[in-house]
Formats: sequence, C-alpha cells, structure tokens
Amino acid sequence: MEKEIKEETAKNVEKKPVATAREKNTGMAIIAYIVFFIPLLTEAKGDAFVKYHVKQGMVLFVAWIASGFVGMVPLFGWMIAPLLSLAMLILMILGIINAANGVQKPLPLIGAFADQIKLPG
Repeated sequence: MEKEIKEETAKNVEKKPVATAREKNTGMAIIAYIVFFIPLLTEAKGDAFVKYHVKQGMVLFVAWIASGFVGMVPLFGWMIAPLLSLAMLILMILGIINAANGVQKPLPLIGAFADQIKLPG
C-alpha cells in the first residue's frame, strides 16, 4: 500500500523542465568565441543567448586585432603584444566556459563594449 502511494505521489508531482544544452544552443555560443560570425549564418541567429555570445566574441576579435597593431610598434609594442595576446586567449577561454555553462556573463575589461552592439534579427 505504501509503495502504491509513493508511486502515485511521484506521478502527480510536476517536474520543472530543465533547459538542456541543446535548448540553449551552447554549441553555437562556444563557436562564437572561435569564429564569431559562424552562428550568424545558421538558424541559431535568432537565439538571444547565442547573440549575446556572438557580440562578446566580436568584441574579443576586435581587441585581438588591436593587440596585433600594438605589436607593430617597435620595442614597446614588441614587449606588450605577447602579453595582450595571452590576455585575449584567457578571455576567449573564459567566454567558452561561460557559454558551455549556459551563463550570460560579460568578459572582464571588454565585455561592457558588447552591450553597445546591435545585431539584426
């Protein structure tokens, strides 16, 4: 009797739907940090979670290009550019970890610039 009551109670308890990785498009969000425009070419472009990480990836890409230009400056730039590249690599890893965990957390130092970007769609 007790077993039947437990089974009946378990059936009546509503389970909250848990957002899976597939529902959040974490794969496309991760790709946004490697090649930011690829998710914009897929059907994931309408997902707000993916758009957030695309904007973060775009800002990271621009910052990485800027660090390359800094590296062209003789002496000072040659010393600073490897440190900037290492910092961009660390930021990319942080972004990938955030995307994989389903978190919309801005990247340190450059993440605030992503909020100013408006993507179509």
